[in-house]
Amino acid sequence: MPSAFDPTKTTPTKIEIYTSMTCGYCMRALHLLNSKNVTYDQIDVTLNADLRAKMRSRAGGSSSVPQIFINDDHIGGCDELYALERAGKLDMLLS
Repeated sequence: MPSAFDPTKTTPTKIEIYTSMTCGYCMRALHLLNSKNVTYDQIDVTLNADLRAKMRSRAGGSSSVPQIFINDDHIGGCDELYALERAGKLDMLLS
């Protein structure tokens, strides 16, 4: 689960999202992140077995996309990202 919010943090939030080209859930997650006007690193694993293996390792074995990390904490996929938004917790994690 995500780390507790640290109001003294001065470094920018690091957001990474592993995606594939034909994934509708990836597009939904990217749409939400874009609506928040945040900068993120999108890592396309469509044709790259090494990147997909790295994603699986970081995501506890999950091979589905998207896989989202905020400040190196594994958030999960699109459903988990939207659940954070509905709970009012996403903006805090992104700030």
